Amino acid sequence: MSLLTTNTKLNKSLKDGYKSFGIHLAPYKLSGRNVCTSASKGCSAACLFNAGYGAYDKVKTARINKTIRFWENKQLFLQTLISEVETQVRRCSKNGYIPTFRLNLTSDLPWETMRINGKNIMQMFPHVQFYDYCKNMKRMLRFLTGKFPKNYHLTFSRSEENQSDCEIVAGCGGNVAAVFLDKLPETYMNRPVINGDINDLRFLDNKNVVVGLIAKGKKAKEDETGFVIKH
Repeated sequence: MSLLTTNTKLNKSLKDGYKSFGIHLAPYKLSGRNVCTSASKGCSAACLFNAGYGAYDKVKTARINKTIRFWENKQLFLQTLISEVETQVRRCSKNGYIPTFRLNLTSDLPWETMRINGKNIMQMFPHVQFYDYCKNMKRMLRFLTGKFPKNYHLTFSRSEENQSDCEIVAGCGGNVAAVFLDKLPETYMNRPVINGDINDLRFLDNKNVVVGLIAKGKKAKEDETGFVIKH
């Protein structure tokens, strides 16, 4: 089974000339190992892991097995990932698309720290754009202070537990993604709210904005933890 995949949200980028790929792992502790160390109760309950094809047991099992593969042999996992990125970059060039990669579709792993021969995957593909949502404050601060690869963009993800961190990130010029129940407000945290459901190209967003996402899935719409913002 390939590591890289696409989904409905990623495919929204096609109309803008981008072709996006990502990795679906089993989030939080579903594989027996935690790939979302900063996940909150609300985040883990509302995770889109079960959305779309994720509703099928066969797909869930495959994602769990993929996560186990990662933990059992990270170097082999990275080598396979590099090979798949090379293939997709080549195909995109042939078909007229700009390739982008979001390696944490349902995880929050520090890909910038994983290296083969002294280089992480972003350094191996310096002209390719990588991006992710992130709840890990240490990673986000490293990104905001210029300690990340230039081609790796992070958007901080709000939960019911990290509002103060969101304020810090916003104060440092970072963008924050927040989930709203059924309608996006014009502003949040004294910043304009943009529609993050139009596409997944977060690295193209203006600075000092809140990326608004509408709650999806039954569990998210019934959230009572405060993860989903109700107006």
